[in-house]
Order: sequence, then C-alpha cells, then structure tokens
Amino acid sequence: MSKALESLLELLDLEQIEENIFRGYSPKESRGRIFGGQVAAQALMAAGRTLNTGSPLKNDARGDDRRASVHSLHSYFLLIGDPTVPILYEVDRIRDGRSFTTRRVVAIQHGKAIFHLSASFHIQEDGLEHQLTMPKVPMPEELPTLQERLLPLKDQSKVVQDLLNRPHPIDTRHIGELPWEKDSTGVVGESKQRLWFKTDGVLPDDPLLHACVVAYASDMYLIFSILIPHGVKWFDPGFMGASLDHCMWFHRPFRADKWLLYDQQSPVAFGARGLALGSIFDQNGTLVVSVSQEGLVRVGKTRP
Repeated sequence: MSKALESLLELLDLEQIEENIFRGYSPKESRGRIFGGQVAAQALMAAGRTLNTGSPLKNDARGDDRRASVHSLHSYFLLIGDPTVPILYEVDRIRDGRSFTTRRVVAIQHGKAIFHLSASFHIQEDGLEHQLTMPKVPMPEELPTLQERLLPLKDQSKVVQDLLNRPHPIDTRHIGELPWEKDSTGVVGESKQRLWFKTDGVLPDDPLLHACVVAYASDMYLIFSILIPHGVKWFDPGFMGASLDHCMWFHRPFRADKWLLYDQQSPVAFGARGLALGSIFDQNGTLVVSVSQEGLVRVGKTRP
C-alpha cells in the first residue's frame, strides 16, 4: 500500500467525539480548498458508522441475519471547505426500517454547513436484473500511468505541475486525451471521457470503506466531461468551476482496489451549469455504480 493511500485511509478513519458526531481532517492543500470527494467520502463514512454497515443490521421475526449496505447518496456542496480546520459531521438517524435505513449528514466548519448528504442503506434482496453494456475500451494494463502522461506536459501549467507533485492514492489510466492538454479541444457534441481507476494498494475487506473510496474517486474528473466539447480547460484565465451536487447509486458489490472503468458523459450545459453522468463498471463488464453531478462552469471574458 502506498503512503498516499495510507493517508487517504487515515482521512476516512473519522474520530467519534459524541454519539452521532464525528470529526474529520484534511491534508495540507496548496489550492486553499478541500477536495469535494473527500468531504463526500467522510460524510458517507460517518453515516455508515451509525449502523455498523457490513454487520447484521437486525434480526427480524423470522430470525434472518440481514446485512445492510449503502445503495444511494444524494449530496449538495454548499460552501468551499477550509483545509486548515477540522470538519464536524453531524449524523441524523432519520429512519431504521426493516429493509431500508436512512441517514442525513451535515458537514460543519466555522459554525456553518458546508456540505449536506442523505444516504440510504438496503439489505440484500433478490430481484429483476438488467444493465447497460460496458463499452469496448483498452484494458488498464495497456495504458500509461497518469505520471507518464503528465511528464511531457509539466511546463504547460501550474495545474499540471501540482498534479505531478501531489501524491495520488488512486491510480488512474485515461483513455484518449487528458483533460489538461492544451491542444485537446474535444469534438462538439462528443462530451465524453473514459478512464480506469483503482486504489494504489490493497484495501481491507470492508464494503463501507470500498464505497467511501469510490465516492472519493468519483468526484475527481467528472466535471471535465462538461468542458471537453467546448475546448475549455480548468486552468484557462477567467474560468471558474465547482461541484454543486453529487449523487451515486451503488448497484452491486465491488472492490475499489480492483480496476474500475469510469464512463462519463455530459448531456447538457446551460446557464453556467452543466450536468455530468458516469457509469462505473468492473473488469467483468458489470455495472456497479452510477453517478450524476451538476457543476458550476463559468467562463469569463478574459479567456482567450
């Protein structure tokens, strides 16, 4: 396990300071803001810690040993997070049902809510099955690492330099052009990108932890699919981007330390907002997670 992954796991190991109240920390950030995926992952961990996910939820009248796992989360980013102070996560136990359990989490800094999450947990049941077909793409072992892709671009922008210098707990292998390449303009109408990802090391056998790690990783590149068809780059002068909300549906069991394909597309952008959708498949072609995110995408007049 890499030191970067060890650091991520430490971030997800929240400190419980009271019943239903947890404290999380952030790494030192040169960007002056907390990565949204970190807050989402920590909030999901706080929610899961209140129901012992992966352990028997309850024994019903039939004596069934039932286990609950997260099946969805819906969240809003309210304020930019401050990486220099801890985050308090307050969990509201909305409902403990026979099949579904619901939690609401508010992340607080400086006395204000910076993030709000609702998560639902479901016992495993049998039912109907169908799914989208995974697109045909190169396998991750055939693709260069992110570091190998970024090295030729190191003098292009400070964003690329920061990416090269920052430790990465998630190994990503992009298919096609990188979203930071200056010369990649995308094709109008083709607001798509694909990449493989997994943790840079083996994780413990804890389904909640794997879900939280994928929640962390799911926010890393999704908003870029909104920018690709317009030739807009994150580091362009006058550009401002941020995640507004983030939703996930966990369909089937998976491991975050095994390769997962993140298939992304943006169906619409309008009024300084864009919608991005993601489908996450395992290497067997099984659709394990679906993601949606609306992003703020402001392009200023100073952009060339």
